[in-house]
Order: sequence, then C-alpha cells, then structure tokens
Amino acid sequence: MRGAGTHARPGARPAIGDRADVVTRVGAFRLVPVRIERDLPLVVRWMNDPAVAAFWDLAGPASVTERHLREQCAADGHSAPCLGLLEGRPMSYWEIYRADLDPLARHYPARPHDMGVHLLIGGAADRGRGLGGPLLEAVAALVLDGSPACDRVVAEPDLRNVPSVAAFLSAGFRFSAELDLPAKRAALMIRERHASDRR
Repeated sequence: MRGAGTHARPGARPAIGDRADVVTRVGAFRLVPVRIERDLPLVVRWMNDPAVAAFWDLAGPASVTERHLREQCAADGHSAPCLGLLEGRPMSYWEIYRADLDPLARHYPARPHDMGVHLLIGGAADRGRGLGGPLLEAVAALVLDGSPACDRVVAEPDLRNVPSVAAFLSAGFRFSAELDLPAKRAALMIRERHASDRR
C-alpha cells in the first residue's frame, strides 16, 4: 500500500515508535521502530510474497527492500517505519508519515500536519482474518494521540485492493475520493480526529 512516492521534503518525524502494548479486540498490539539489521530478512520475505508484491512493488533481491527501508529511516525523513507485533509476534509492516510533506500532498487537498499510514499484513496466515480493521483503528488512535497538531490520518490504498479498502472503512476511515497517483489508482481514505481522540 505504498504512497505517491518515497522521497519527501525533510520534516518532523512522526511521534510513533516503541510504545506500550495497546489492547485491541484481536490481542495486544505494539509498534516498534524498524531496525534494518534485525528486520530486513523478514520484510524481504513479506515483500516477495506475490499477494504483497502486487501492491508494494518491492519484490526482488534484499537490496531493493533495504534501499526502501533506508530511505524511510533517513534522519531527515518524515516517515516512521515500524513493525507491528501482535501478542509479541511480528506480523505487519507500517509506515507512519507526514502526508502534508509527502509527494501525496500534490494529489489531494492536504492540510498542515496531515499524517498518513501504509500497512502491510505480512504472512499469508494473518491475512483474511479480519486483523486489518482493528489494527488500523489502534494505529490511527496512536498517531492522533502522538501528534496533537494533526487533525486527520489519511491513506491511499490501491482501489484494486478491496480487502485493504474494507479494512480502512471498518477502522473508521471514510472514502473521500479516487486519486490518480503515479503508480496506481487509489482510494483516498480519511480518518478525522473525534472529540474522543483528545486527551
């Protein structure tokens, strides 16, 4: 579920990272920052799964995924790449990013401090189990909690990825528009901050 591009202007890194477990209806969930030396083999395996490769376009040798992860982890970046652990087991890859500083902002009416999210459910055994919605709901709440200036979280899953779009809808995102991005036709999904998100 990659966005409009991976290169962006420098900006404040999202306030996401190794947090305490969040209780969800599918189990205890935690985001931990990606460490390339530890996580590259796992993420490469996920990216080379044909069901994932169809939407992420990062299949191939480890160097392809490594280059992408290094861009995401760059010190001047606006993205926080994370692994998602469910009950302590790595099972998803996330990119939490400043959507208003991303090339995506050229394709929709971005607002200052918009945050974006990309999600990959890693192993085939975890897909089709209804995990995406509850995890997206938890991550959107974490993003809004960690970014007081942010009033909404956006996403742009490929329109062909029907399970992904459905997961965003079930997590409280609304379909806003169809976007013609350089690599895909996407559904612009928006999750507005609600009064209950204010702490």
